[in-house]
Amino acid sequence: MIKKRFFYIKKLIPKNVKIVAVSKNQDNSSIEELYKLGHRDFGENYVQEMVKKYETLPKDIRWHMIGNIQNNKLKYIIPFIHLIHSIKKIEQIKRINHIASKYNKIVNCLLQIKICNEQSKTGMNYQESQKILESETYNSMHNVKIVGLMGMASFQKELLKIHNEFSYLHTLYKKYKKKYGHYILSMGMSQDYKIAIKYGSNLVRLGTILFGKRFNLQ
Repeated sequence: MIKKRFFYIKKLIPKNVKIVAVSKNQDNSSIEELYKLGHRDFGENYVQEMVKKYETLPKDIRWHMIGNIQNNKLKYIIPFIHLIHSIKKIEQIKRINHIASKYNKIVNCLLQIKICNEQSKTGMNYQESQKILESETYNSMHNVKIVGLMGMASFQKELLKIHNEFSYLHTLYKKYKKKYGHYILSMGMSQDYKIAIKYGSNLVRLGTILFGKRFNLQ
């Protein structure tokens, strides 16, 4: 079933849009099935789960941290992480830069922008993101790089609201791309990825639509 879902989705999504398979709570066999089909980008919400999978799965997998960052656990993923999607504070950037410097590595990150009013959704606003990108603190760092923006739309079924949220983030992204050279706009999940792509998303995070029902591995 995973193979069938994967190739169906691949036909729907433009070639310039990257798929991050959200493998949270999926067992290794499901990830390996996608891997054998040529897929390499997988996203996890929890450090402990990601580390366990990294240790046992092929090392050319590109791991994405898409969940809330726990500063005290960053040291476990910095050596191998491909992209961190969920930066919300300058303190997180400082911590990443400090750890990455020990490995002589540059860690790419996205700023998570809050684009809806749901309490479960977190992120920074326009002013906060500007402050970070213009700060001397960030611009003096050598081991962390902000390469784009990430946002999550409302879970509600109000399509106009979702369209407006993605439209807003796309407008912000275009400003930042012109000024800072950002190249990643990460928005869109299983329930709304088609709308997100319409508004310029070039990275979508798909879980259920690829894997089906999740197992609780926690």
